[in-house]
Amino acid sequence: MQPLMLSPALRAVDPQPQRPRDPAPSRLSYRMHRLWLTPLYRALLRVGLPAFALAFVGGLWLVDEGRRSGLVERLTELRRDLEERPEFMVTLLTVEGASVELAAQIRAALAVELPASSFALDLEALRQKVAAMSGVAQAEVLIRPGGILALRVTERVPAIVWRGPEGLWLLDREGHRVAPIASRLDRPDLGLVAGAGAEAAVPEALALYAAAEPVAPRLRGLVRMGERRWDVVLDRGQRILLPERGAVAALERVMALALAEDMLARDVIVIDMRNQARPTLRLAPAALEELRRMRGQPAGATSG
Repeated sequence: MQPLMLSPALRAVDPQPQRPRDPAPSRLSYRMHRLWLTPLYRALLRVGLPAFALAFVGGLWLVDEGRRSGLVERLTELRRDLEERPEFMVTLLTVEGASVELAAQIRAALAVELPASSFALDLEALRQKVAAMSGVAQAEVLIRPGGILALRVTERVPAIVWRGPEGLWLLDREGHRVAPIASRLDRPDLGLVAGAGAEAAVPEALALYAAAEPVAPRLRGLVRMGERRWDVVLDRGQRILLPERGAVAALERVMALALAEDMLARDVIVIDMRNQARPTLRLAPAALEELRRMRGQPAGATSG
């Protein structure tokens, strides 16, 4: 019996059956997929890589000196055109809350050249310059619509006249300088203080002026003695020497005696209240001689 012969086509057929394809991804594909799900990696590909490419291309373009100069000039021109647009220009300066004299001083001190771009104005520097002026308590600077540079000023109110080393000055209630004056007669409605350190004790001086209201027509001023205490100076050469502490209360005691016994109308030169437990009086020479004559003492004698 002859063996069975297979045709070449049949012999080419693989007798082993093929295994089905594995649906699971490969290890590399799995890792790439997990990496793509990372937010940082996705941001790097979507934003970082294009930005790096643009920066690299821009760097290559800016290597040329002429291109850089042209770009800078173009940007400068665009900025200047923007800043000088009509809606950004300041054409008027106004000063509010100040007297005519102070407003003129502010304008002269600022010396702002208008019209000017609002971008070129340093508002804080202008405010500090105005606030540093002697007659200004507070200052505010702002730009209003219509190209107006507005200065709102709170002016210091003069409360007293100070005779200092530099002449006569008006001071406010806190002792800050307001403005100089040429003569005491320019402000006769205000009290006068003098002496070293008087400008630093203005609140107490104003309280003394209020306590001396009964003798206000005779009051010539207050003198600061040794930067510690006050002397009240009246007409006819009279003085009230006040203590370092409790000056207002001591002056009120003197005013009470002046009203009750008319003490200040007598020939008294000095009323010394520095020792409030033992006030002393100093009489005028004529009154002292008369007193000694009445006591039977010889003229010119001194009492122990």
